Amino acid sequence: MKTIIKKTILASFTVLSMPFNSEALAQKTKVAVLNFDAKHIGYEPSQMGDLVRLELEKLDTFDVMDRYDVNYLVEKNKINVTNCYGKICLVEAGKSLGADKMLTGSVEAFGEVMIYTMRMIDVKNENIEATQVTEFLNNPKELQVMTAVMLKQLFKRIVDPAILSQLTKPDNYDARARQPVTDQVRMDGPRMGATMFTGKTASIIQSPRSQGGYDAVPVMFQFGYQFEKQYLSSGSFQALFEFVPMVTGLDQGLFIPSFTLMNGLRENRLGVEFAFGPSVTLSTRAKGFYTEAGSWVTQSEFQNNPGLYGNIAPSFVDRLDSRGDVHLSSSFIIAAGKTFRSGNLNIPVNVYFVPSGQGNRYGISFGYNIRNRKAKTQNDYRMK
Repeated sequence: MKTIIKKTILASFTVLSMPFNSEALAQKTKVAVLNFDAKHIGYEPSQMGDLVRLELEKLDTFDVMDRYDVNYLVEKNKINVTNCYGKICLVEAGKSLGADKMLTGSVEAFGEVMIYTMRMIDVKNENIEATQVTEFLNNPKELQVMTAVMLKQLFKRIVDPAILSQLTKPDNYDARARQPVTDQVRMDGPRMGATMFTGKTASIIQSPRSQGGYDAVPVMFQFGYQFEKQYLSSGSFQALFEFVPMVTGLDQGLFIPSFTLMNGLRENRLGVEFAFGPSVTLSTRAKGFYTEAGSWVTQSEFQNNPGLYGNIAPSFVDRLDSRGDVHLSSSFIIAAGKTFRSGNLNIPVNVYFVPSGQGNRYGISFGYNIRNRKAKTQNDYRMK
């Protein structure tokens, strides 16, 4: 009898001496995760929901409903989860799924930042139990880390301050590899517009061909194409080279080809830019002089019959002349512009100015392309 009592006391003492784990004994709260609203981050709402569900399971705090079970119950109960982000919709969905809590939220990119929101909804009490909003750098590559941080913040867990700093502070030295994504806007595409000549150049263009003019209007149509090559990017600014081959005067039976190389600076958020650089043009030119009466005489005309012009020793100059030979001439162009956007369509509008002693030239052009962006971090450019 004494032996039995001793064994019973020993067994009781062993059970009581075991570590007590209330979380293990208690039933875990059942949490369901549907889609997360995602905008401009490269992820679909369903993908974001799967990512949040994965990170929530890693906390080992809740009974997270399996996505396949959730999908089965959603189809069975005919729950529309496409735009189910509000409290009313999620409470109804939670009751159909048999969940105690619903975890929802949104992720949206605004320029260089990404706003991440999470909410825990109590299905039984039909209220929002907890909310967390954090502003991160716009770097979709770090979304999984951001999600882990968000969950720890939502449930009052300890977050590594170094990681949080890397994800939220662009000037953090240790975060250089995590600089925010910068949109590299590409404006390659056709360009068309008009250019207007002034001064002596305009007078020559309007003159008859018999006098070396072009018998044309000094406002001409232009058509060409712009190619771009970015060589620097920081924040929302880009520095780039722009290559623009162009043909002028087709509307008036002329063919004046040109090629322009500009060094430009573009601000992506506002869509404004400024550029400058050299331009070369193929045009017919001839040497000659102006008589006292203001008439233009070419060098060849003077040499063929010098007696017509008296005993003079003219000083020959070079100018546009439809009767001359094709020459390559250079100029300098200064341009500014703004890009208007409609959905994925870009419409760049540019104005430019070409200074010249023979008469300044002004122009306006526009183009179009479908938005072509390639996301990179600033660290990508440093690695090059």
